[in-house]
Amino acid sequence: MDEDRNSVEMRQPTRDGSSEEYVRVKLPNKKKREIFGVVDQALGGGHLKVFCQDGKMRLGRIRGKLKKRMWMREGDLVIVCPWDFQDDKCDVLYRYTRIQAQNLVRRGVVPKHLESLI
Repeated sequence: MDEDRNSVEMRQPTRDGSSEEYVRVKLPNKKKREIFGVVDQALGGGHLKVFCQDGKMRLGRIRGKLKKRMWMREGDLVIVCPWDFQDDKCDVLYRYTRIQAQNLVRRGVVPKHLESLI
């Protein structure tokens, strides 16, 4: 896989289930220090415990833009950005749907140690 790509195209069923459409899905941008993570526990108040790609458990904060629009559950695959000044905290930037996460696992984009948690 090319490290400079920031998105991947995948097929996804439409809401009514009658057909499929192509959807472009965001990938972590290594230049901006974005990594994959899996939600371990919802703490409330827009905070989550996230197990990150680098093997650390971090306290994740849901950005205001995503807070009311997208609900996070345990086992969700997310993109996080660790904080520069506190390495044990991070911002949650994006959440994948179950179908999108399964497609990324099938393509080999998600690290092996996170696959079992999804």
